[in-house]
Amino acid sequence: MKKVECIIKPFKLDEVKEALSEIGIQGITVSEVKGFGRQKGHTELYRGAEYVVDFIPKIKMEIVVSDDLIGKVVETIEEVARTGRIGDGKIFVLPVEEAVRIRTGDRGEDAL
Repeated sequence: MKKVECIIKPFKLDEVKEALSEIGIQGITVSEVKGFGRQKGHTELYRGAEYVVDFIPKIKMEIVVSDDLIGKVVETIEEVARTGRIGDGKIFVLPVEEAVRIRTGDRGEDAL
């Protein structure tokens, strides 16, 4: 099993969620996060004063999938979340040692 963590632009969330659903992904965890990479933030004007916004709002998605689906999941996220502009995000793939469904006690891929 693998865990896919991706950081994407907020307006891409619905598109990515629908695309993952179409390839059979049933469970996704979504968090609103803030951060920066090469984008480095930007300046904004508020009541005549200019200030720097260091952290950009992003969406973090976490998906745990079986090893045989990992390629399709990463490819789908990469294609759908891409705008071609700086700040499109990142995808990370991590190993998952164990998964347990609390309600039934199912373990491993059965818990997914």
